Amino acid sequence: MTAPRQRRALVTGATGGLGLALVEGLVQAGYTVRATGRDGTARQRLERCGAEVALVDLTEPDAPRRLCDGVDAVFHAAALSSPWGAEAAFRRINVEATERLLAAAREGGSDAFVFVSSPSVYARPRDQLNLTEDDPPAARPMNAYAATKGEAERRVLAANAPGFSTIAVRPRAIVGPDDRVLLPRVLRLVRQGRFPVMRGGRALIELTDVRDAVQALLLADARRAGAAGRVYNVSGGRPVAVRDLALGLAEALDRPIRLVDLPAGLVMAAAAVLEAACRLTPGRPEPPLTPYGAAALTYSQTFDLTRARDELGYAPRHDPLATAAAVARAGAGR
Repeated sequence: MTAPRQRRALVTGATGGLGLALVEGLVQAGYTVRATGRDGTARQRLERCGAEVALVDLTEPDAPRRLCDGVDAVFHAAALSSPWGAEAAFRRINVEATERLLAAAREGGSDAFVFVSSPSVYARPRDQLNLTEDDPPAARPMNAYAATKGEAERRVLAANAPGFSTIAVRPRAIVGPDDRVLLPRVLRLVRQGRFPVMRGGRALIELTDVRDAVQALLLADARRAGAAGRVYNVSGGRPVAVRDLALGLAEALDRPIRLVDLPAGLVMAAAAVLEAACRLTPGRPEPPLTPYGAAALTYSQTFDLTRARDELGYAPRHDPLATAAAVARAGAGR
């Protein structure tokens, strides 16, 4: 009897924190992996774990076709992920490159397209508890990242067709040793010794250990027949108050910290003024605080993981707060 052929996967954004962990998880699961990203410093690490590395720019018109050649499943983790930036830059990678990659995957014979989306599509300046996939995204996205990820997600799901399963996974606030987005920003505030909190720091957030995010993405491909055309919210399932997150990280760093309680309305208004001023400033520098960032620290956002549990078999295995603390300690020791 002939042994079954290894499933072949393409991972975009493979040089980012989630992408690196995803490549390693896929190789361990028995996939043959082609990896691409923008950071050449990660090439050796990707090659050491057995991936074929092709560092190309996804915004090049012909790049998706070359990358998708001979691939069974595409895991699209590449994105411009930032609270600030030119809308055209977000559209170029988050929407237009996604569309070209979708077309190339379909034409190249791939049978699955797993898209890393984002719960930022829900972001609003109000508390939102136990969100499900049936809850509508915000009518007015809070920044260009949320707007373009939402648009790309809609296009991915609309491309679902017999023999070509498209699935969107929305991991919330990923933390891990290679995180360059969320944890570094929070740790900068903690290291300053003064951490701003609104509404007493009671806002709940749900972090996701990068290993659990990888688990969800692999399950999406493994369950592609039933998951086709569906979107899944994913988190660590352990809400933590902003104040407790700050205090826990300060303890991990062995640093004194003072929580500074600020009026929520004033902070949101100040963030809006700062954002508007930076838009008018030559070079459009990133403001020290945006309405999106202020809302994340002010208002609760938690998730009901029933769909991911029932349809994918997803169950978070790691405590993301413990992971965040371990990353903080490791960074402090360098």
